[in-house]
Amino acid sequence: MDRKINVNFYFLNMKKNNYILFLLFFISQVSLAQFSPQSKKITEKFFPKNEKIENITPALQKKKGYTNYEELITFLNGLVTQHPDKIKLTFIGESQKGKQIPIVYLTNQNGNQKLKVWMQGGLHGDESASTEGMLYFLYKVLNDKDYTNLLDNLDIAVVPMANIDGYLKEDRYSANGLDLNRDQTKLMAQETVVLKKAFTAFNPELGLDFHEYRPFRKDFAEMGNFGVTSAYDAMFLYSGNLNVPLNLRKITDTLFVENAKIKMIENGFKPRNYITTQKYEGNIEFNQGSNSARSSATNYALNNMISTLFEIRGVGIGKTSFKRRIGITFLIAISYLETASSNTELIKNEIEIANNLTNDVVVTSKRTIYKDSIKIIDLETDELIDFEITIRDALQTKPILKRKRPIAYIIDKNQNEIITKLKVLGITIEELNEDIELEVETYTVSAYNENTEKYENMNLQNIETILNNKTILFPKGTFKIPMNQKRANLIIEILEPEAPNSFVSFGVLETKLNQELPIYRLSKKN
Repeated sequence: MDRKINVNFYFLNMKKNNYILFLLFFISQVSLAQFSPQSKKITEKFFPKNEKIENITPALQKKKGYTNYEELITFLNGLVTQHPDKIKLTFIGESQKGKQIPIVYLTNQNGNQKLKVWMQGGLHGDESASTEGMLYFLYKVLNDKDYTNLLDNLDIAVVPMANIDGYLKEDRYSANGLDLNRDQTKLMAQETVVLKKAFTAFNPELGLDFHEYRPFRKDFAEMGNFGVTSAYDAMFLYSGNLNVPLNLRKITDTLFVENAKIKMIENGFKPRNYITTQKYEGNIEFNQGSNSARSSATNYALNNMISTLFEIRGVGIGKTSFKRRIGITFLIAISYLETASSNTELIKNEIEIANNLTNDVVVTSKRTIYKDSIKIIDLETDELIDFEITIRDALQTKPILKRKRPIAYIIDKNQNEIITKLKVLGITIEELNEDIELEVETYTVSAYNENTEKYENMNLQNIETILNNKTILFPKGTFKIPMNQKRANLIIEILEPEAPNSFVSFGVLETKLNQELPIYRLSKKN
């Protein structure tokens, strides 16, 4: 339910009180999903409505609220009834509260060699325009002749409401309090598991994850005299992880992202690469780009595919500029699909090149730090200004710890939890069919620190290891993870113990000082 906001702005001319009021105002109102802290003046000046967007989805046909579960299923079933030859509706599993999670597959049975595209919205439940944008996209690509030809070269899977439980209560998190976009290596939420199973079964070459971001952040209250708000309509989050093949990183940046940014600018919207604030030694700095396998932008990319997460300006402002947000989501989706459709052969060839690379592996890395400026809206003057910031850039990552790429990893036969998670992630696993003696590298924990506070319900472990050569007799049934497979780069991120999103770092595999890990590197043929 909406609550009326009655704030006394009597003392806003005092700088100190300006800051205090803005901060208290922000903190007290952040949970009011239908309320918007954004003034009408800012909306009309910088983020006007997009009247071209038709009222064709459930949330666009009502003044308050968003698409509920029943409306979602009815809408999707309606599309299936109208276009049974082009769309298939099925369910990938249940949410924690028992809601069936729908997925739709779009295809045009024409015999062409196609690219497979994975699209999802609503992974965070308070990012409503992401789901609505997916529904709008589905309607248009099936009914608008300007877009139906995309299916000539593309097969598309769409999960419009990935986090149903969170979405229905307009909450970022899943029912058990986990962030589903921090769960993509540890796999502790059942939604993550069913999403990953569907994702790997579909085996896409292009992965698009649609989100919204919060333009009024607590850190922004400390910038300017009365705080600032973000000016960017959409931001692009893609990977700078050094285990993602360089050719795929370049294509993502210079072809897909660049084309979409051009399309946005042509339509009067403001794009940039994704940045978000974080405090370092008390100073507000900005992280740019992605290198973390726990989140979709990098996790998808480590599957040797084109991957981008999109952040549309929208969290915390209710339905303000809702049509505009849906329109931008749709515009970016179409841009990526048109780029993919026009470059099918190029993309397939580059992925094949990536699949055959045998570079050294990067276990840990660091971001490049530099000064830059961004566009922000000053809330005191309601003007667009340039603001100098410090950026920590994942798109310019430098290696810290590198190792030779093994030909396989060996895992003790009693590590069933690890093996189950690897299978969910689509990793090919073999078992030794007899007892065999192998020369391997072992990991011995040489430094250990366990975080005192849990992160995402996990006891994080920060460790260092020493590699030793050893000949070990492995029994029949021991697991072997060959590295000559498509998802080899994802294997690195979850099995190399010092990697920040590994099973060891997340505490999935618990260890202690001086312990030898039950994971081994096979670096030469035995």
